Amino acid sequence: MLDLFLDDSHRALARSAQGWVDRHIAPHAAAWEEAGAFPRALHAEAAAAGLVGTVYPEPLGGQGGDVFHGLVVAEALIRGGSVGTAMGLGSHAIALPPILALGSPAQQARFVPPVLRGEQVACLAITEPGAGSDVAGIRTRAVRDGDHYVVHGAKTFITSGLRADLVVLAVRTGGDPDDPARRHEGVSLLVVERGTPGFTTGRALQKMGWWASDTAELFFEDCRVPAGNLLGGEGAGFLGIMANFVSERLLLAASAVATARLALDDTRAWLAQRRAFLRPLDGFQVLRHRLAEMATAEAAARAHVATVAERHRRGEDVTVEVAMAKNHAVQACAFVCDQAVQLHGGMGYMRESRVERLFRDQRLYGIGGGTTEVMNEVIWRRGLSST
Repeated sequence: MLDLFLDDSHRALARSAQGWVDRHIAPHAAAWEEAGAFPRALHAEAAAAGLVGTVYPEPLGGQGGDVFHGLVVAEALIRGGSVGTAMGLGSHAIALPPILALGSPAQQARFVPPVLRGEQVACLAITEPGAGSDVAGIRTRAVRDGDHYVVHGAKTFITSGLRADLVVLAVRTGGDPDDPARRHEGVSLLVVERGTPGFTTGRALQKMGWWASDTAELFFEDCRVPAGNLLGGEGAGFLGIMANFVSERLLLAASAVATARLALDDTRAWLAQRRAFLRPLDGFQVLRHRLAEMATAEAAARAHVATVAERHRRGEDVTVEVAMAKNHAVQACAFVCDQAVQLHGGMGYMRESRVERLFRDQRLYGIGGGTTEVMNEVIWRRGLSST
């Protein structure tokens, strides 16, 4: 992030995080990507290094940092060269905020500390086979039965779904997804723990990118979840999910910028050492200018995301601005990664080349956390429409 918004604590954390990543992730990134997984023990190792609880309250085991502490850690993890590992390690970043926002003190004390210690893995499960960005369209249903909710339904594309010990699950306790007047009603959040009867996971989904992160299908059939695991009461889930989107989209935007910077750095190094026609590639003006265009796109997106993050830190409503920043970062990252492959020539098409992997990984930024089209609708409805 832009140094303008960072203090000494952010800079020290950035150095510490990058050093840990250079030792514990970067040497293994390619192997973990090819294997389709990273070691589960890495969660505890990252927690011990202070990279998991960065922005969470100290009474719950966190470090109490601000949004920029979280973003410098996110950038360091991306620079390890495996976006899948970074996203798998960071799945708690979208799972824990609803617990903090809606959960009781007892629920927070029960669910949050084990995750921040790296002893447990948490994930957020909203997307279904028939509902993604349209949260009000979910059909997984939870019916109260005494001291439990009985859950039926399925989720898909869930990051860390296979290894998660805690699933923050979006369910429908009321309303009607087919009724425009009532489809936003009755969306609730339940914490479902691993081993709960009726909760099973499906296959590991095969993805274009983010290979090292597990992405799963989750199934719930007569799954009895204690009523005490309901967050914030019935019907509180929709607003909780919407509020969580601001932080999630900001994190994805920052990750896109970090991915672009890594692709830019790799390309700059490649052009300096690769020779053609008896001189380095950066001896050709057209290639130097292409690199300048890549650097400009990355710098503009970085400034945009950092400015929105600062407004978020001040407590401003940045729903529209985050949507804009995410789209900007996604476009910049796509351009930089595409040009990185092009400027690497044949090597850019090889799986041994990191820019090949980054080119695939960046494609999800425009889908996850709300598609580019949904971001544009948010910008229109909340920022441009007069009705």
